[in-house]
Amino acid sequence: MDNLKERVTIYEVAKASGVSLATVSRVINNSSTVKEETKKKVMSVIKKLGYKPSGLAQALATNKTTNIGVIIPSANYVYISNMLNGITEVCKNRGFSVSLYTTAHSREDASVCLERVIKSHVDGVIVFDDELNDEDLEIFSNYSVPVLAINNSINGEKNGSIAFGYEHLFKKIIQDYFIKGDKDITFLHVHNAGRLLRRIENVFIKTSLEADKEYNIMNCDDSYTRTYHDFMEIFKQKRKMYVIAYRDSIAAAVLNAATDSGLSTPDDVEVLSIIGTKYSSIIRPQISAMHIDMQEVGRRAVYMLIDLIEDRLFERQYKFESVYVKRDSTKY
Repeated sequence: MDNLKERVTIYEVAKASGVSLATVSRVINNSSTVKEETKKKVMSVIKKLGYKPSGLAQALATNKTTNIGVIIPSANYVYISNMLNGITEVCKNRGFSVSLYTTAHSREDASVCLERVIKSHVDGVIVFDDELNDEDLEIFSNYSVPVLAINNSINGEKNGSIAFGYEHLFKKIIQDYFIKGDKDITFLHVHNAGRLLRRIENVFIKTSLEADKEYNIMNCDDSYTRTYHDFMEIFKQKRKMYVIAYRDSIAAAVLNAATDSGLSTPDDVEVLSIIGTKYSSIIRPQISAMHIDMQEVGRRAVYMLIDLIEDRLFERQYKFESVYVKRDSTKY
């Protein structure tokens, strides 16, 4: 990325010219309402800074669409689709277009994606990718692109973030089960599931050690079919389990394998889904799960990003706390 030229924004042109954003956009769009002296001053600054107009400059003067880039690991997961619904809903109402960029659960692919976004000259970016760290996201700060990071942190004048609160509630669920429950707990570790799962897994280990309880970590594929077949084999030997699954589809695989193995839920097998969606209440037995309204996350992200673009976001961090919904797959 060293060969990329730092992006100059309309904000910097306006500041250097001593005029408003709207005036800069009128100059760019050759509006007759701008005084010739002002036009010459702004054009001189544009030439000096090497500014290239983006969609925002056009939008300020002509009400044309401003483009927002959205980076996600995949659109195949229900909770991400719910977030995208919230994003597109607000963008449609506010006259914004959306450019979607997907990564493949790797930092290398995510870094390439970042470069593509920067070169596309979007007017702002929403990033929801657990594989990216703070250092990766700092690249946006160097190019003056307003960024709203979801489930991640980012520092900078043009940056904001949305955090997810899972750890405190999850710890309480585990602590309560240690008191009331009668089964060993197995945490399903999904490879490349991201930092959120690793954070929750660390809470599970720490809470178990604090309670002087043995803990079990089991590697699991992010696949319903393979998880189902794995647990069909496991239930031939082990007939009592409490399983913590990352998502509803993995939880459903465990529950269906238990049922097909002649086991009862929740008497023999209990299952908790960390990221619950609408499928938690559709699947039978219904799945106990932790929930965050991801559609509302998407809406909030766009509103915050718009405020960042317009330089009026005063609260740069927002946190969504999860809630626990107990259903049929657990006793408590």
